Amino acid sequence: MAGKEDTRFRDGTDLDEKRRVELKEPDMFRVVMHNDHYTTQEFVVSVIMVVFHKTASEATKIMLDVHRQGKGSVGVYTYDIAATKAGQVREIAASQDFPLKCTVEKA
Repeated sequence: MAGKEDTRFRDGTDLDEKRRVELKEPDMFRVVMHNDHYTTQEFVVSVIMVVFHKTASEATKIMLDVHRQGKGSVGVYTYDIAATKAGQVREIAASQDFPLKCTVEKA
């Protein structure tokens, strides 16, 4: 007996039912470094190059923004990537006894 019952699951959903799935772009987050009076500029440049894969000139420009304006944006990523990169910066800074602050904010 091949009827409507054959195309239904136990939970009542129908195989013929078409669902429209709406995908949205993920929220983006900015990684921000904050200035302090102890972390050396050379260290900040090296961290930006290692963690964020920036060139020396890009890293120097970002470091100067941090130094002159009190903070500087290093990049914009999805939350997981931004949080991971900020955590890597904090770990590297702590391993060298620098108080470099790196935060994540919604872009």
